[in-house]
Amino acid sequence: MTYTSLHWGAYRPLVENGRLVEMRPVPWDRDPSPIGASLPGAIDSPSRIRRPAVRRGFLERPGGSGEGRGREPFVEVDWDTALDLVAAELRRVRGEYGNRAIFGGSYGWSSAGRFHHAQSQLHRFLNGFGGYVSSRDSYSLGAGRVLLPHIAGDMDWLLARHTSWDNLAEHCQLFVAFGGLPLKNAQVSPGGASDHLLREAIDRLSRAGVRFVNLSPLRSDLQGAADCEWWPLRPGSDTALMLALAYVLVDEGLHDQAFLARYTVGFEPFRDYLLGVVDGQPKDPEWAAARTDIPAPRIVELARRMAAGRTMINVAYALQRAVHGEQPFWMTLVLACLLGQIGLPGGGFGLGYGAMNNTGSGRKPFSGPRLEQGTNPVRDFIPVARIADMLLRPGAPFDYDGRRHRYPDIRLVYWAGGNAFHHHQDLNRFLHAWRRPQTIVVHEQYWTAQAKHADIVLPATTALERDDIGSASSDRFMLAMKRAIEPVGEARDDYRIFLDLAGRLGFADRFGEGRDTLDWLRHSYEGSRQRAREQGIELPDFEVFWAEGCFEVPRPAQQTILLEEFRDDPEAHPLGTPSGRLEIHSERIAGFGYADCPGHPVWFEPPPPSHPLHLISNQPKTRLHSQYDHGAYSRASKIHGREPLTLHPRDAAARGIADGDIVRVFNERGALLAGAILSEDIRPGVVQLATGAWYDPVDPAEHNSLEKHGNPNVLTHDVGASSLSQGCTAHSAQVEVERWSGEAPPVTAFEPPRFRRGL
Repeated sequence: MTYTSLHWGAYRPLVENGRLVEMRPVPWDRDPSPIGASLPGAIDSPSRIRRPAVRRGFLERPGGSGEGRGREPFVEVDWDTALDLVAAELRRVRGEYGNRAIFGGSYGWSSAGRFHHAQSQLHRFLNGFGGYVSSRDSYSLGAGRVLLPHIAGDMDWLLARHTSWDNLAEHCQLFVAFGGLPLKNAQVSPGGASDHLLREAIDRLSRAGVRFVNLSPLRSDLQGAADCEWWPLRPGSDTALMLALAYVLVDEGLHDQAFLARYTVGFEPFRDYLLGVVDGQPKDPEWAAARTDIPAPRIVELARRMAAGRTMINVAYALQRAVHGEQPFWMTLVLACLLGQIGLPGGGFGLGYGAMNNTGSGRKPFSGPRLEQGTNPVRDFIPVARIADMLLRPGAPFDYDGRRHRYPDIRLVYWAGGNAFHHHQDLNRFLHAWRRPQTIVVHEQYWTAQAKHADIVLPATTALERDDIGSASSDRFMLAMKRAIEPVGEARDDYRIFLDLAGRLGFADRFGEGRDTLDWLRHSYEGSRQRAREQGIELPDFEVFWAEGCFEVPRPAQQTILLEEFRDDPEAHPLGTPSGRLEIHSERIAGFGYADCPGHPVWFEPPPPSHPLHLISNQPKTRLHSQYDHGAYSRASKIHGREPLTLHPRDAAARGIADGDIVRVFNERGALLAGAILSEDIRPGVVQLATGAWYDPVDPAEHNSLEKHGNPNVLTHDVGASSLSQGCTAHSAQVEVERWSGEAPPVTAFEPPRFRRGL
């Protein structure tokens, strides 16, 4: 049996005459993702990169001006020519500027396979070459990942131990979801989602009588619950609402003082802020009503309900992708501390139930084989969302997690896996930054905007064109991913590309260790046995696993309850925080002296909006980030070939917009075209445009050219969440929308670039 594991599911590829014709979901998956339907037809479409290609201006003058990126035609070359050119550029940049001038860009989502994980392959290669400037954190969780170790513990450690859905179905009474529980987001998990859980979990909790409160501008952020209230609060006001709920708990004596005394530190300074002792302004429901548009009596009633029964408080990742994004995560923890239910069955807090499939699975946090990446001798790094700042401001200082750093001077960018033209904000600014390095090398499967804006493009294989092992933390199955089709065109896997480059650069033996792909799979599988045993998992022999095609990871004997051991004995099981306790007030963060992130959660008044509509650029339903936007499932969702924009009928009527119209969405950073969808299930004053439409400007040579496909990152704001995290702030953007009149420019996002023959 041939399986493949993708970030959005496990499938059995159906191949006829050497061509992929269908992706059949595995029989055990109860709610398979339809994204798999996009692979047939897309995998060998005209968008596929079939041969190595070099930007013509770069071929004429390697390391010269980057102004031609995205504008000039490409010249297809043979592999030896391309690899010789890459090796020469790596040697030149290292010789002239050192390894601190090389940025190893990758975002890790390119493959669910453990060996052909592009980020790991790239980092192993660059470490062998002497090191590189790295990035930290993620666009999804930039603020949360930096904050949580100070106040609760490592983010990955917490996510792997979230209270299981089974336990919630038995013990939870009220599920309060800030940002909802979006089914579309739970299609995916890094490394694979072999058995989709969220739809059935919501159904089980509903049948058990759990009541839900969906606190989101979008009704669709929580679907399928029998008893669900939708509170369409104002975007960015979650912290104000949480503070008011906390005020009611403290003011009415509903908070658990014994829990606060034993398991937390720092309640007193926070209490003084909450009650208005510090600034004269109590954070009471009347104060919050003016900021959230939720009536004060409803806030009081919800606080009392939360204190009256077993309550789970969950916060979506999206809330911390904003200016001051640390605050809603911190307040979620504080609110749960006040209720005193952390570590108890069915209660406490969640950081991203519904954000990914595996959160709350209750399965063991075992993630299967790993590729050793080696040690990076270069200490320079950037927070991942600050790449444009790095390229535009070499040598400039930046704050991060209590220390002052400086941006390195990058001359060569090497990117394998990921697409910065999807993840990064303010793409017009980013384009200016992207032209600064002397050389940009990209491994890609398809002609995305990032590939079109590179100097050297090396065609990479997809997961179906190579052997690998699929495995994800807290997932149900480990899968043998056997090659289903031959590589399209001249595509090569990242390992072979890097091995050939390492040979040219003199460290092939160290990089490849004399192993081919199957040798590496066997080696890494065997190397994971000890970690498996530590989790009570006994892996079969590799040959048995490879022959059978899948291995089901056994469930733990006990249900998972987040921080249960800590609650049972905080002295024997302290947290990884400075105090070993949950930190309502953090002396460490307070000591950093950051005005935009003080020592306990606070409310920052937002500046006056620059435009009348708040833009939510959330995760798409029809693809993972930008992957397979050119596939059938994603393209079927488009309106006139453009990404759909949802707006309330009241906002549409005020602008003369009808359902299905093409609209222009704009602000001070740029403008795009999208297709209008009118819905009562979005809060008035808010518009929603999913991320991931391939960037497609009308004129790549024109600054601030109209983007005609619907990529929201021409509109989003490229500033850090705070001095603490420097996280992504995509959800802090306002826009205006108008009906497009006249003929709309054709969408060309999925067309290959222009080619020229030779020089």
